[in-house]
Amino acid sequence: MSSRKPRAVANPLETTTTAPGERILKECHNLYVDSEHGLVKIASSVDVHLLPPRKKIFVMIMGNHSAGKSSFINWYIEEHIQKTGVAIETQGFTFITSGRKRESLTGNATLHLYPHFRPLLEFKGVTDYLSAEVSSSKQKKFSLLTFVDTPGLVDGDMVYPFSVNSAITWLGKQADLVLVFFDPMGQALCKRTLNIVEQLSDAVGDKLHFYLSKADEAGNETDRQRVMMQIVQELCRRPGLNKCGFEMSTIYIPNPQKPSRCVNQIDGMCQTIEKTINQAVQKTLDQLEKDCNLITSTIKDRLAQDRADVGHNRSVRVHSFLCGLLGVLLPALFILSFIVNTFTKEELDGLVGEGGARVLSVSTAVFVYLWEWIPEDGQVVVVMVFGASCYLLMFLSKYFARQGCNTLSKKEKRTLADYSDYIQDVVRLKKVKLYESYLQQCAAEGDF
Repeated sequence: MSSRKPRAVANPLETTTTAPGERILKECHNLYVDSEHGLVKIASSVDVHLLPPRKKIFVMIMGNHSAGKSSFINWYIEEHIQKTGVAIETQGFTFITSGRKRESLTGNATLHLYPHFRPLLEFKGVTDYLSAEVSSSKQKKFSLLTFVDTPGLVDGDMVYPFSVNSAITWLGKQADLVLVFFDPMGQALCKRTLNIVEQLSDAVGDKLHFYLSKADEAGNETDRQRVMMQIVQELCRRPGLNKCGFEMSTIYIPNPQKPSRCVNQIDGMCQTIEKTINQAVQKTLDQLEKDCNLITSTIKDRLAQDRADVGHNRSVRVHSFLCGLLGVLLPALFILSFIVNTFTKEELDGLVGEGGARVLSVSTAVFVYLWEWIPEDGQVVVVMVFGASCYLLMFLSKYFARQGCNTLSKKEKRTLADYSDYIQDVVRLKKVKLYESYLQQCAAEGDF
């Protein structure tokens, strides 16, 4: 399509400094939201609703208070961005993401940054407990993800300013990965945490990963095993969590000044995050292909239906014309037959000529013959039936005229064809290149 061109190539410096996965997710997102010819706009023109893919994955971290959620985030991004401590430091939801510069956002500004989380507003009071922290850190895979730090959970008389269980459960369903931290220092069996975990397991069990945090503070190996057994037994008592192959890893924040003999599986957690990122990239590329197929097939069906509608309209126009013609022509000939019958052949020849008289005589001969054949006492009835028949023909003419379908204009058909060509020539080609880039990245990282 000559009038539609792909977007300009990104800044070369930005391309070289951006991780391949981050660039793929960003470019896929742009293919959807481009204001001129994004897939969302194209899909809406054929009544198909598409959601643009996220540019980052969402990792929600939940657990009892002082379970080390904020400490892990600070360690991962290598910046002290979240408050840590024994007290309940996190009472709301904090979104930690990467950006060009350090910023802090609250309330509605957070929802403006993450508009797809606006359903959180349904949980009364939660808006005042939403915040976002933007960091310029590029450590590990932080540029590809957003952490969601959730309120520390406790039992007893603790009153939250909003429905914390429902809000965490809803967010967990939206997240790509849910990390559940159990603190071994007395709060691991928090019933509120277990209840939310059970609800999430029923809905998105494949996203849940369990960790015994602060494992280096749980005493010796025997003490750690005892704590882990207690947690696992409590979890397995729950109907939605009694699964085979239940796994719980031990993690803690490495401290060179405080070495520990406890096995630290925090690197395995980072690999889980990275695996989720890779899966998100693959899913995004696969979804891009599916959406392209959906749009092109819908356009093809719409054009085929339009051709059928054009044929249908042509047929009903013919029916309407014939009924209208008969509805006008038959009574005209009927009346004309009486007029012609009042003239002699010589008078008619003198009025319209010999040829015209012959045409009129032939045209009205049937009506004259039938009229003479009908008995006098039945002629009134015949006239009434004939008039009703002509009226019915006129009614059918109008009825058929209303049976036509709305069809596409030439401009609309050309636009749909251009959209289809654009998806085939630009979007699909872009998808192929992005997939090749992803495979090269996997090969370079030794995934093959």
